[in-house]
Amino acid sequence: MDNVVTRFSPSPTGTLHIGGARTALFNWLFARHNKGKFILRIEDTDIVRSAEEYTQVIIESMQWLGMDWDEGPYFQSKRLDVYRKYIEILLEKGRAYYCDCSPEEVERKRKEAMAAGKKPKYDGKCRTRNLGPGPGRVVRFRAPDAGTTVVHDLIKGVISFDNSELDDLVIQRSDGMPTYNFAVVVDDLTMGITHVIRGDDHVNNTPRQILIYEALGETPPVFAHVPMILGQDRTRLSKRHGATSVLAYRDAGYLPEAMVNYLVRLGWSCGDQEIFSKEELIEKFSLDNIGKSASIFDPEKLLWLNSHYIKEYDLGKLAKLIVPFLKERNYQIPDQDYLKRAIVTLQPRAKTLSEMADMMDFYLLEEIEYEPKAAKKFLKPSMIPVFEDLIRKLDKLDEFTEQELEQIFRGTSEELGVKLGKIAQPVRVALTGRTASPGLFEVIDILGKKRTIRRLEAALEYMKRRAEN
Repeated sequence: MDNVVTRFSPSPTGTLHIGGARTALFNWLFARHNKGKFILRIEDTDIVRSAEEYTQVIIESMQWLGMDWDEGPYFQSKRLDVYRKYIEILLEKGRAYYCDCSPEEVERKRKEAMAAGKKPKYDGKCRTRNLGPGPGRVVRFRAPDAGTTVVHDLIKGVISFDNSELDDLVIQRSDGMPTYNFAVVVDDLTMGITHVIRGDDHVNNTPRQILIYEALGETPPVFAHVPMILGQDRTRLSKRHGATSVLAYRDAGYLPEAMVNYLVRLGWSCGDQEIFSKEELIEKFSLDNIGKSASIFDPEKLLWLNSHYIKEYDLGKLAKLIVPFLKERNYQIPDQDYLKRAIVTLQPRAKTLSEMADMMDFYLLEEIEYEPKAAKKFLKPSMIPVFEDLIRKLDKLDEFTEQELEQIFRGTSEELGVKLGKIAQPVRVALTGRTASPGLFEVIDILGKKRTIRRLEAALEYMKRRAEN
C-alpha cells in the first residue's frame, strides 16, 4: 500500500485511557506495517476543558508504550488561520453561511420539531438571509437536502446515511473557534491523511465529514471504525471495570510490552497466537483481522500477560525498571549484581513490578518483620536447639553453595531427630518474615553468610523471649 498516512488525535481534556491507547496503537501499527507515516495531533480547540498537563500525560503515555510519531505533535489551537481559510472557501462556494440565531432560539425550535414528530434539527432560517460576519454569529455548513452519503468502511462494510436527516451543523463558533467535525476535515486534508482508524462512536460524524470534503472538492480518506471496548458486564468500559489511564498501569508495575500486546488483542487477532513482539505485530498487522464485534476488557488476562512478560524479560532492563518502585518504598538500592540475583528468584512469582518490589523487602531491609501468624506457628521455643546448631555450623562454612547448605541442614535434621521439612519453614520465616518465598537455599545464597546468620540469631532471641513468657 503506497504512501499510507495515519494519525492519532486525542483531546487534552483528560489522561490517555485504554480505548484511546488502542486507537493510537492500531493507527501506529497500520502505518508501520505499510512503511507509511504516523502523525500525532492534539485537538485542543475546547479551550475550557483542555489543559497542558493532559497533553504532557498523553505524550508520556505514548512514549512509554513505544509509539513514536513521524510528524507533530500538531496543535489545533495554533492552526486557526488554516481553518479560517477553509471557512472562507465554503462561504464563497455558497456551501456555508452565517447564522445569528441564538442558542436558546435553536433549542426551542428543536423541541418544537420533536413535539411535531419531526427530526430535531436546525430549520435553516438563516440559509437565505445572506448575513455577513458579526458579533454572536456562527458559521453553518449547508448540508444537502436530499440524496445519500455512503461510507465504505474497511471494518463495518457499506453504511448509508440519508442526507435529509443531517443538520446544517455549526462549523465555526461565535468566538471564531472551529468545531470538531470541521477542524478534523481540514486537518486530515492538509496533513494528507489516507486512513482514519477510530472508535465506532465516531460513525455518525463520518457522513458530515464526507460532505465537507465533497463541498471542498476533495476526496475523503478511507475510514475504518473499530468496535468499542466493553467491560465484562458488556457495558461501556470505565474505571469500575478496572480500566484506568495508561500511566496508572505503568505506575502499578505493568510492562509496556505486555500492555501493547494486550491492547492489540482487544479486537485484532492472528490465528491462535497470543504473544507477539512489537516486530511481529508490525509484520502481521492488518485491518482485515479486526473483528466486527465489541471487545471485552479482562484485567485478569492483562495481569497474566504481564506476569508472562516479567518471566521472560531481560534481567538488566528489569533491574533498571524496578528501581523507582524500590525508591517509593524507601529501600536502599543495592548494586546491580545483587539486584539481578534477587530478581531472578522472584521473576516466576511476581505479576507486576510493584508486586516484585513488595516481595523483595527481605532482600533489602536490614531488619525484617515477621508475619504474626507465621512467627506464632513456626518460631517456637522447641526450635531453639535447631537454630543454635545451624548458626554454629553456618558460621564455620567458608562458601555458601547449595550443596554445602543442604549437607548442613540434613546433618542438623539427622543429629537432632527433626524432619528436614520441619526445619525449612521456621528458617524461611526467620530469613524472610513469611511462609512463602523463593527456594530456601537460593535465599540464603543471595543474603550471604553475614546477613543469614544475623537473622537466624534474631529469630533465636525471639524464640528465647517466647520461652520466657
